[in-house]
Amino acid sequence: MPWPSFPSMTIPIPVLHNPSFSNHLVTNSSHPDYAEIVVVRHGETAWNATAKIQGHLDVELNENGREQAAVVGDRLSREAKASVIYSSDLQRAFETAQIIASKCGGLEVVKDSDLRERHLGDLQGHVYQEIAKTSPIAYKAFISKNEDQEIPGGGESLVQLFDRSTSALLRIGLKHKGERVVVVTHGGFIRALYKRACPNGGPGKVLNTSVSVFHLYGEDKWTLKVWSDVSHLSKTRFLESGFGGDKNSG
Repeated sequence: MPWPSFPSMTIPIPVLHNPSFSNHLVTNSSHPDYAEIVVVRHGETAWNATAKIQGHLDVELNENGREQAAVVGDRLSREAKASVIYSSDLQRAFETAQIIASKCGGLEVVKDSDLRERHLGDLQGHVYQEIAKTSPIAYKAFISKNEDQEIPGGGESLVQLFDRSTSALLRIGLKHKGERVVVVTHGGFIRALYKRACPNGGPGKVLNTSVSVFHLYGEDKWTLKVWSDVSHLSKTRFLESGFGGDKNSG
């Protein structure tokens, strides 16, 4: 089954982890026609650093990840004020969200389990380079071209991830039309959002604490304003660190 297609989509700004890019959105966020949703991938974990698959397993940030979260929090504190932060309930996202909140004047952080990473079933807890040998059946499902293919062990298909991710963001967008909100989530989740906004594009890699900005007018119109921007990390040693955020995300 192919990705669902939607009419009247959007024109993306092709910014893919370009450290010199500084298209920080600092305009007035109040607009009655859409919700401005700033989507942030969580900071690095020890499992990211060692290419270990997390999925729904609950792994905390490492020190690199906490520093990344502080840097992106500083960035967002200088942009238009958000009204609330939504976060996946997994530690790596929730801790990132809390650090951002502390940098932005103590914003409320709302946990939402629908913002979790893709469930990767029997692959979770295994090092990526070893899964073809350690979990061959699950690995075959993982690399299948069939986007309805679920992963053994309770894992989601790409279509299931797409439906969950886009429904969750739409729910938040409809609730906060006219506001700017922050959503802290995971690489696979964010890639699914890109496919919803830009069905003919290629999302590339979503790095830790990258920032993407979507304008949600409603179910039929999503506009991508900023994609996977990590300019805030350009003067740190964390730009290319970590695993995930691409087709192997988890």
